[in-house]
Amino acid sequence: MSGKRLAVVQSSYIPWKGYFDLIRAADEFVLLDDVQFSRGDWRNRNRIKTPAGAAWLTIPVRTSGRFPQLIQDTLVTDGRWADKHWHALQANYARTPFFAAYAPAIESLYREEAARLSEVNYRFISAICGMLGISTPITWSTAYRVPSDRNRRLIEMCRQANATEYLSGPSARSYMDLDAFERAGIQVRFADYDGYPEYEQPYPPFDHHVTALDLLFCTGPDAPRYLKAL
Repeated sequence: MSGKRLAVVQSSYIPWKGYFDLIRAADEFVLLDDVQFSRGDWRNRNRIKTPAGAAWLTIPVRTSGRFPQLIQDTLVTDGRWADKHWHALQANYARTPFFAAYAPAIESLYREEAARLSEVNYRFISAICGMLGISTPITWSTAYRVPSDRNRRLIEMCRQANATEYLSGPSARSYMDLDAFERAGIQVRFADYDGYPEYEQPYPPFDHHVTALDLLFCTGPDAPRYLKAL
């Protein structure tokens, strides 16, 4: 019998389908939001399809240029962003086959107020998981007492979660100390995001690296068929 599998990733705004594959493949998914917020990343923005190509939807946030700022402490500014994002989704996806089916639930997410970016991200991630039939428990890194060193932090999270396997995105290969995980008795697996099947998407050419809302609006209840088994 295989042991518990843990995945630990920063929260992101309406993430792409690979993010949800990682959640689906884990037994527990930890949102690592007590680490530094970085500008120009996926924490507060993602991409949608438009007739002019992929376009960014970005949540405006307050950042400090002088001191490190944690994701969990990052505040949303300018409450008009939610209306702008929802109207952009309407304008570009209203004619997709399943937009009308998901529109009421998605619109309600944009109508809920939240002061912190982490709250917004968690709200959308949880809702999209439900729409994709993903039931993996989602927890917060603040529930764990761990050291600040990147590798030791992940190893200690696995220990405290009683996980024997750690599932990571492929980009983490550049910094992970795999020998340290092996010494701790934790097997590391890296997600493979190659080979996703295409579906009928608006505004060719096809683009895999857009929000998972694109997949839901275009394929509806068949969306899990276009995910991967990691």
